[in-house]
Amino acid sequence: MNIYESITAIMAEGYAVSKDKKNQQQGFRYRGIDDVMNTFYPLLAQHKVFAVPEVLEQTREDRQTTKGGNLIYSVLKLRYTFFAEDGSSVSAVVIGEGMDSGDKASNKAMAVGMKYALFQVFCIPTEEMQDPDATTPEPSKPKQDPDKQYICADCGKPITTIVHKDGTTRMTAEEIASKSLEVYGRKLCMACSREAALNRAQAEIVDKVL
Repeated sequence: MNIYESITAIMAEGYAVSKDKKNQQQGFRYRGIDDVMNTFYPLLAQHKVFAVPEVLEQTREDRQTTKGGNLIYSVLKLRYTFFAEDGSSVSAVVIGEGMDSGDKASNKAMAVGMKYALFQVFCIPTEEMQDPDATTPEPSKPKQDPDKQYICADCGKPITTIVHKDGTTRMTAEEIASKSLEVYGRKLCMACSREAALNRAQAEIVDKVL
């Protein structure tokens, strides 16, 4: 059978995977990757279908727990290619996310990616899985950290917001970066902007003398 015939045959024999696992920290129930694999491994083997994973993109960042501990947060863009016995194949691209205090964040992200690739490719019934349209989250906006977005082109240090003594903002990092880019052609911190202004003034004096 080709991959299309194999997938439809597996879909015909598959059944729902219920949420039998429970997250101990937050109390919600979920479907573990083991549950999904235990359900579909016999069917994949029977119809001679296997999947090959490929990491397309990866981002990692350090995060801090409420208790001050360190967490590694990993996001992977993954391509799973499903092959049939005749060499035909189809691919599914999914996103996997995982967090871990050690070295398993990417492992967890791949496990999640595999689980949802199987869900999507084989249209696995998920019983009580909530429809995304059933709830509407509260309005939100991206978290801003303007002082982290701009680096001085001369000294390499972050361009920081300047505040008055009473704590009110005098000039944001974005405004400083934008103004220096307009005047000097590059993003500069205040100290380097002053130095650039001094150098420009000295150059103008030299030009007049010469």
